[in-house]
Amino acid sequence: MSPRPRRPCGPQELERSVWPGVPAGASVLVPVGSTEQHGPHLPLNTDSVIAESVARLAAARLTAERVRRPVLLAPTIAYGASGEHAGFPGTVSIGHEALRAVLVETVRSLSLWAHRIVFVNGHGGNVPTLDVAVGRLRGEGHDVAWLGCETPGGDAHAGRAETSLMLHLAPADVRLSEAVAGDTRSLTSLMPELVARGVRAVSPTGVLGDPTGATAEEGRAALESMVSVAVRRIAAGRTDTRGRLLDSAEHPAPEHPTAASTASPAVARTKAAAP
Repeated sequence: MSPRPRRPCGPQELERSVWPGVPAGASVLVPVGSTEQHGPHLPLNTDSVIAESVARLAAARLTAERVRRPVLLAPTIAYGASGEHAGFPGTVSIGHEALRAVLVETVRSLSLWAHRIVFVNGHGGNVPTLDVAVGRLRGEGHDVAWLGCETPGGDAHAGRAETSLMLHLAPADVRLSEAVAGDTRSLTSLMPELVARGVRAVSPTGVLGDPTGATAEEGRAALESMVSVAVRRIAAGRTDTRGRLLDSAEHPAPEHPTAASTASPAVARTKAAAP
């Protein structure tokens, strides 16, 4: 059995807590990932591992910085909207409607005792659902927002960026000898085919990008960048109308999700600030 991903010491974990030890009025970070193919060399839980790691480290850093409220780490939502990967065995997609219901009811329940909820998203296919669910919840008066695990300049899916991250976070689960380059065309070129036919029609291996050159050190640096962005945005609390957390100088995204938000799991991380 492969060891669990590296789990640095840090925030209070909701799943390990007893109810009298849960502070009222806490902020809660909820990782949202997926269970989907990541080529022949990365595990199905790649997006979940990355989302949980970013949320864990962000919660630890916010706790260390003594923010106004306690910060808790919730269990990861490990199933997402991964229909574009349905052609690969192992993929489990619950679709947008079911995911929306999970997100909405999670916040409604947490809000009975928590002050603020932040979803930390690791899968670009979840972006349209997060926009709709969080927008609806904010309309109900809940203090909820979301952010993505961004890898600016990274390739789309199971390429160098995600492989480097997993070499840092869960090296025992990476089968580097099986890594192969997939379709390396730009996302702009790939998008019509991804939307129309799914990932398998574009890349039989499931890889969109090239894992060649991936290193654990590159993954460590990418993770640090993601965590720094997450901490900064959570602390600032600035959002667009759909509840996406923004940097102070960042302009809100268009009101409606674009095709880039729906085609592949990392598209929104690299192009639409998702995770």
